[in-house]
Amino acid sequence: MNIIYLLRKCASLIYVKQGKYDKEMKIQDLDANELDRAASMLKAIAHPTRIAILSLLEDNRFTVSEIHKNLNIEQSTTSHHLGILKDKGVLVSQREGKNTYYSLKYESIQNIINCVSKCART
Repeated sequence: MNIIYLLRKCASLIYVKQGKYDKEMKIQDLDANELDRAASMLKAIAHPTRIAILSLLEDNRFTVSEIHKNLNIEQSTTSHHLGILKDKGVLVSQREGKNTYYSLKYESIQNIINCVSKCART
């Protein structure tokens, strides 16, 4: 699959699911700022550890401790990657008492992870 096609499809998924557009949009419907934001989000996702984190968060929300235990990675590394994903608008966090829970900001992120997984297998 062509990377340009993947960028277009993923950018479309990001903005359609945000409720920004009512119909399936085309890449021509995105302005330069939207394309830049979509590319920035895709760059943030494009790391093996971050893909694993996003896959774990597909239908759940977890704390840093839960993520690092599930993925068997250092807690500091987990926090670093969560910070990048949150900064680029891929994740949201919610504080509850002493814990901060992370989850996907947009349901469409699941589609991107599935799309990347399919591309990796071909």
